[in-house]
Amino acid sequence: MRILYVTTSFPVYSETFLQREARAMIKAGVEVEIVSLHGGERDFEGHPVLRFSKWELCKLLYLLPWAFWRRGPELMEIVREMNARRPASALNLFENLLGLGAGIVWEKRIRELDPDMVHCVWSSAPAAFGLMAEALTGTRYSSGAHAYDIFEYGGDWLLEMKCARSALVHVSTQVAEGRIRTICPEAKVELIRRGLNRLPPARDPRSECPVLRVVCVARLVEKKGFPLQLEIYRRMKAAGLAFEAKIIGDGPMEEEIRAGIEELGLGAEVCLTGRLSEEAVLEQLAWADLLFHTGIVAASGDRDGLPNVVPEAMASGAVVIGSPVSGVVEAVRDGETGFICAPWEPDAWVERCRELQVDGDLRSRLSQAARAWVEREFVADRNTGYLLECLEVACG
Repeated sequence: MRILYVTTSFPVYSETFLQREARAMIKAGVEVEIVSLHGGERDFEGHPVLRFSKWELCKLLYLLPWAFWRRGPELMEIVREMNARRPASALNLFENLLGLGAGIVWEKRIRELDPDMVHCVWSSAPAAFGLMAEALTGTRYSSGAHAYDIFEYGGDWLLEMKCARSALVHVSTQVAEGRIRTICPEAKVELIRRGLNRLPPARDPRSECPVLRVVCVARLVEKKGFPLQLEIYRRMKAAGLAFEAKIIGDGPMEEEIRAGIEELGLGAEVCLTGRLSEEAVLEQLAWADLLFHTGIVAASGDRDGLPNVVPEAMASGAVVIGSPVSGVVEAVRDGETGFICAPWEPDAWVERCRELQVDGDLRSRLSQAARAWVEREFVADRNTGYLLECLEVACG
């Protein structure tokens, strides 16, 4: 099977789940051609990445009229859909125009590669590329539909058309599945979780936690709820809990978070580490007693699906305390595989932390159940294998 694996940027630090998926496809013997429409590297673990240059869009001056002359009715369908509603945002407009334009410019290359399926990992620029590739070459495409695609400013500009025309729509959370099933035939929608290429060694939680070890691994952006998280740390300190917290990641809110740590007098307890490598993150998860996830709905409507660090922490033996505002609740069952607490109720977090600090048996029970969930639901080779089976069926 030959798959054109279309991404926005690849590889990206904050999207390690896509690297795991591509790695599992290559391991399974699939002929994978990785396309990166916007940035990234030219090589992925010895496998070439086809980078699209935006300078190539200049070719649209003559390729666009030629495409309309040959495939006018198919392209006019896309144009009508573009005029049916406004883009979700200026960024979403750019993403879609990039994907559509790249699909026109690379028509000849798509024909030469002759893939069985164009697999578009996002419903933004990648799916726009797939939509255009199908219109011009007849090659079928599949599309991922995830939290950003569905919720940011009401969802992607052409989401309904992309899902309706795709051969398969891949979602990774029940939240996304419920939304997508309302806009395209249910038979096309497949809930297939991401996964880990290898599970970290199982470990028992520490028997005693005189100083509670907390980590948060996330992009430093609004939807991660960092002001609420800092207030939780302030309440923990005020309640006399001994703890050490590490916030791992980078992003536009970095200076705001640093200022908040200083303003709340948390410099001795809370450390902002910046971005760490994938291996270093796993080392920190193995060190931690708890993982905090304080996700919220951003002003744009964006929110998390199931952040991959949550299953990573569950596999590593750290107990997850997570927000109810995302797909986290699909993995973290309150009182069974972790705890769910609203981040705007900081005292509830303090009480859970106090309980977990003193009750080693509770931490051990939650940790074992969490690890079992990951072993059952979040193994990359198995989940990607099922995705490949679905793609083969969609190819006919």
